[in-house]
Amino acid sequence: MSVIVTDTGFKADDHNAPIVPLAELGDETAVDLANTDDPALLQDRLADLRLIRIAFPSSADGRGFTQATRLRRMGFTGRLRAYGHVIADQYPMARRCGFDEVEISDELAARQPEDQWAFRANWTAHDYQARLKA
Repeated sequence: MSVIVTDTGFKADDHNAPIVPLAELGDETAVDLANTDDPALLQDRLADLRLIRIAFPSSADGRGFTQATRLRRMGFTGRLRAYGHVIADQYPMARRCGFDEVEISDELAARQPEDQWAFRANWTAHDYQARLKA
């Protein structure tokens, strides 16, 4: 199982359509991107996709943040989800890069409960620029 993290806290996954790997993408509206996939390969499909889920195999691998930023700059307006090993401290960065939500394992949710994520939900206030402007 997994937990979806949003600015409002933990919730169950409400996406019930198949999510397929990029190499198998046909008429589906949801795709999984590996952290090594090039988002430009989706350029012609962005309007058709409702969900793009980007893998984070390790909290030390930030390539997914770059992929999210690129997809938003390419015009993707659908749901963008980080999944894998994203930790609560990375939540503000994920939101600033364009992710709408993060999918974490039940084990990670037990180690980093909802209150740790909720503390970072005001992600626009948790950057150095916001602190300098105060």
